[in-house]
Amino acid sequence: MTYVITQACVDVLDKACIDECPVDCIYEGDRMLYIHPDECVDCGACEPVCPVEAIYYEDDVPDKWKDFYNANVEFFSDLGSPGGAAKTGKIAKDHPLVAALPPQGEGH
Repeated sequence: MTYVITQACVDVLDKACIDECPVDCIYEGDRMLYIHPDECVDCGACEPVCPVEAIYYEDDVPDKWKDFYNANVEFFSDLGSPGGAAKTGKIAKDHPLVAALPPQGEGH
């Protein structure tokens, strides 16, 4: 089981969750953040600090955002388990689901 970042993060990238994560498993893509499902220890520290309420426990993801579970998993399909977001840095890509979304947030 893992936590999942959903559509509310797209084009926001607040990163408060990154500061709270004790195992450095939240990676930055071009338009949103992604939680590595194999590196997440299910501590839940990320969820309450997200200002846009984009993070959910896997079983609690609202139906309208269920596809974001696969987006978080598949984002890492060619990366494997890098073993820490800080040393990896920003990853210049997004899952196709995210990349296809129109601009999100205020002013768009």
